[in-house]
Amino acid sequence: MPAGLRGIEPPALKNILGTFRCHFYIGAVSGFLRFVGIVNAAVWFGAAIFFAAFVLPGVFSQQMHQLFHETEANPFYSGAVAQALFERYFALQIICGAIAIVHLVAEKLYLGRALPRFGMGLVVTLFCLGLIGGFWLEPHMKDLRQTRYFGRTTEEKAHAQRSFAIWHGISEVVNVFVMAGLLVHLVRVTRNAAPGRYGTFYQIP
Repeated sequence: MPAGLRGIEPPALKNILGTFRCHFYIGAVSGFLRFVGIVNAAVWFGAAIFFAAFVLPGVFSQQMHQLFHETEANPFYSGAVAQALFERYFALQIICGAIAIVHLVAEKLYLGRALPRFGMGLVVTLFCLGLIGGFWLEPHMKDLRQTRYFGRTTEEKAHAQRSFAIWHGISEVVNVFVMAGLLVHLVRVTRNAAPGRYGTFYQIP
């Protein structure tokens, strides 16, 4: 090598070393974000399925009615247990929804990906449904249930019971759509992640 060129680092070696460092950083961040997104989506979807398919049927099972010495037509204590569980269920839904939104924003910031319109819209919708359920529907159902059993008049109790049944049916239908949306969200986050917008800048030629 000529004396005038000694001490000058070859451009190819410099590019390769810089590329390695960039790839290591991007790969570590991408792997961590992917892990967080998959775990959160799995917990979110699994909790919804477990609560609807196993917890609630168990709370209103014949064994539970016998334990509380109540009839199926008048499940006062079973309903109280379900009400307490619903509070925690909606809290979990809100937490998972918030994590999912932060996860999508973090992918945009750290990996240079554009926010997916469908994915973000789906997550925000599910998060808003969790907020509505936790901060409006659940307290409203709790008030109706209280009036159903401790209303001042028979007419007031009957009206509360009818309203409770209507809102319960609506919540069941919405919950089916929520579980379907959570399944779609889980499938999306478990797919192979698309490369970031700036990924080509770090590739070795």
